Amino acid sequence: MANLVVRNLDDALVKSLRERAAAHGRSVEAEHREILAKALRSPQRRTFAEVLMAMPNVGDDADFARVGDGEAGHVSG
Repeated sequence: MANLVVRNLDDALVKSLRERAAAHGRSVEAEHREILAKALRSPQRRTFAEVLMAMPNVGDDADFARVGDGEAGHVSG
């Protein structure tokens, strides 16, 4: 495996990395590897059905009337 050295990191960033690693019960290096892996993995494409299922239920849609079956109103111009 390759080694990666990251220089000139802001102290606050390093502190945040240490805190995040501790919160996940990992070493700072392991946390760094996990962050890189998540950021660089190929995104998993979701199916159309999965995208639809992820949409929140907003209740009844009363903003639009259904057009069809002779219920459409007359549009004047």
